[in-house]
Amino acid sequence: MREYDLSTAYWRKSTYSDDNGGSCVEVRDGTPGIVPVRDSKNPTGPVLMVTAPAWRAFVEGLAR
Repeated sequence: MREYDLSTAYWRKSTYSDDNGGSCVEVRDGTPGIVPVRDSKNPTGPVLMVTAPAWRAFVEGLAR
Protein backbone atom coordinates (compact mmCIF):
# COMPACT_ATOMS: atom_id res chain seq x y z
CA MET A 1 0.00 0.00 0.00
CA ARG A 2 1.29 3.45 -0.91
CA GLU A 3 2.16 5.87 1.89
CA TYR A 4 0.82 9.44 1.75
CA ASP A 5 2.15 12.36 3.78
CA LEU A 6 -0.97 14.23 4.83
CA SER A 7 0.67 16.23 7.62
CA THR A 8 0.49 19.51 5.68
CA ALA A 9 -2.60 18.68 3.64
CA TYR A 10 -5.41 21.17 3.17
CA TRP A 11 -8.65 19.57 4.33
CA ARG A 12 -12.07 20.68 3.10
CA LYS A 13 -15.02 20.37 5.46
CA SER A 14 -18.33 19.06 4.18
CA THR A 15 -20.85 21.80 3.43
CA TYR A 16 -23.34 19.77 5.50
CA SER A 17 -21.17 19.96 8.62
CA ASP A 18 -22.03 22.52 11.24
CA ASP A 19 -19.72 24.70 13.32
CA ASN A 20 -21.11 23.50 16.65
CA GLY A 21 -18.96 20.40 17.05
CA GLY A 22 -21.48 18.14 15.38
CA SER A 23 -20.89 15.51 12.74
CA CYS A 24 -18.03 16.92 10.71
CA VAL A 25 -16.35 15.17 7.83
CA GLU A 26 -13.32 16.55 6.01
CA VAL A 27 -11.83 15.41 2.73
CA ARG A 28 -8.61 16.21 0.96
CA ASP A 29 -8.69 17.02 -2.74
CA GLY A 30 -5.82 16.56 -5.16
CA THR A 31 -4.69 13.05 -4.28
CA PRO A 32 -4.95 11.13 -7.58
CA GLY A 33 -7.09 8.02 -7.37
CA ILE A 34 -8.01 8.29 -3.69
CA VAL A 35 -9.97 10.54 -1.35
CA PRO A 36 -8.62 10.85 2.19
CA VAL A 37 -11.48 11.32 4.70
CA ARG A 38 -11.25 12.22 8.39
CA ASP A 39 -13.31 13.36 11.35
CA SER A 40 -12.69 17.09 11.83
CA LYS A 41 -13.13 16.74 15.59
CA ASN A 42 -10.09 14.45 15.64
CA PRO A 43 -7.61 15.90 13.09
CA THR A 44 -4.73 13.76 14.34
CA GLY A 45 -6.82 10.60 14.33
CA PRO A 46 -7.11 7.98 11.63
CA VAL A 47 -7.70 8.82 7.99
CA LEU A 48 -9.90 6.65 5.84
CA MET A 49 -8.45 6.25 2.34
CA VAL A 50 -11.27 5.69 -0.16
CA THR A 51 -10.83 5.04 -3.87
CA ALA A 52 -12.10 7.86 -6.06
CA PRO A 53 -14.79 5.66 -7.71
CA ALA A 54 -16.04 4.47 -4.31
CA TRP A 55 -16.20 8.06 -3.01
CA ARG A 56 -18.08 9.19 -6.12
CA ALA A 57 -20.62 6.36 -5.67
CA PHE A 58 -21.00 7.27 -1.97
CA VAL A 59 -21.64 10.96 -2.72
CA GLU A 60 -24.05 10.12 -5.55
CA GLY A 61 -25.91 7.76 -3.21
CA LEU A 62 -26.24 10.50 -0.62
CA ALA A 63 -27.59 12.90 -3.23
CA ARG A 64 -30.37 10.46 -4.09
